[in-house]
Amino acid sequence: MAGFIMLIISFLFSYITITTTLSPDTITLGQSINEGETVVSAGEVYELGFFSPGKSSGRYLGIWYKKDVEKTVVWVANRNTPISDSSGFLSINAQGSLVLRMNSTNDIVWSSNASTTLLNPVAVLLESGNLVVKDGNDNDPDNFLWQSFDYPCNTFLPGMKIGQNLVTGMKWFLSSWKSIDDPAPGDFTFQVDPHGSPQLFVKMGHEILYRVGSWNGLRWTGTTQLKPNPVYTYEFVSNEKEVFYTFDIRNRSVPSRMVVSPSGDVQRFTWIDRIKSWSSFTAGQLDRCENYDLCGSYAICNISKYPDACKCLKGFTPKSPGEWEILNWTEGCVRRASLNCNHSDGFLKREAVKLPDTSNSWVDNNISFAKCEKLCLNNCSCTAYANSDVREGGTRGCLLWFSDLLDIRELAANGQDLYVRIAASELEQLSEKKRVIIIVTCVVSAMGVLVLGWIIFICKRKLRIQGKL
Repeated sequence: MAGFIMLIISFLFSYITITTTLSPDTITLGQSINEGETVVSAGEVYELGFFSPGKSSGRYLGIWYKKDVEKTVVWVANRNTPISDSSGFLSINAQGSLVLRMNSTNDIVWSSNASTTLLNPVAVLLESGNLVVKDGNDNDPDNFLWQSFDYPCNTFLPGMKIGQNLVTGMKWFLSSWKSIDDPAPGDFTFQVDPHGSPQLFVKMGHEILYRVGSWNGLRWTGTTQLKPNPVYTYEFVSNEKEVFYTFDIRNRSVPSRMVVSPSGDVQRFTWIDRIKSWSSFTAGQLDRCENYDLCGSYAICNISKYPDACKCLKGFTPKSPGEWEILNWTEGCVRRASLNCNHSDGFLKREAVKLPDTSNSWVDNNISFAKCEKLCLNNCSCTAYANSDVREGGTRGCLLWFSDLLDIRELAANGQDLYVRIAASELEQLSEKKRVIIIVTCVVSAMGVLVLGWIIFICKRKLRIQGKL
């Protein structure tokens, strides 16, 4: 009988060993990952284990690209609490929480803190780079107990979300490392502001450094390079439950990532397998006009005119002319004539621009754009309007502003039209100026034709005289 029991135990242990061998991407109850051991995703793209960044002696649990000899890290569990020695180990408990401890003291360094329990909790490193805790063979993402994608660090991977769950309040955003030696949260974040028409920002603390803009159905309004292409797909979702931006790659065999650096730069990298290295091909904040609100209210930035990059919109004048002359534009511009708050006000069309900050705006993507002007005129607080969805010729979608217009710039490509509300008297003056310009142009053109005709007549006359001699 004892021999039979030993045979059964031996069989069970051999089964567990075989399962572990066949599932290098999984941590089960009773297993642990120690220093020198790793978990590898099924396609061997990502690897989970312990590392020390740069010159740091601290040990961290993280996920990196397996094929990259530099071990480029995309996620860190204990980014605020490094382990001082090599005694760290990761396990999963019966409640379904991942727990990182120091073997020397058994102190908990980090935990995923599961709020519910599972019958058969397992942790799996997916081929997407997402470390998930789930119940056995339940692969429905909606049922995951916990996932690392809900807690991004400095790296945006395909399939991740940047935004906010409006039901739970959970926010998904990138935060830079403090330095290349310290993965603790740094000064810079890359996040979606869900207020008004949601938009992307790069912030330093609470200060906005760079505004990517609001989503217009194809791209963020401040990005000229983001457009439909054969490499990436982009998606922006905004409903009563969540607001988020995500991207994917059409060819999953070509790793790609977006990173917020310790200095606040946002860069996208693609893996070039031929040279076994990363190539950076896009970056945010390319010129000074991308500095948030550089020109102040009701002004527009044109980098081709730098250093005199800012000018007031038509119908507006510098609030502080003296400061404006010394290229200090922070106070922006003010109206030359007050609005009448009636239907006599009108709109000036400004073409090919990065639309203003939409934090205090209103958006409806389901109404006809033709109704947008009337909606703005009917509200005394409305300062401008634009098309909120440029797909299908821009026939649908309305975006209204109800505060000063901030952070506008001219774009060489993929800009949008902005309709700025001004007083009727300003429209009349501008119309009169246009009329004068047209008259002057016509007079000058007519005089030019007369002069040219007179020159031709004189030349022909001379030729006739010379022919008679």
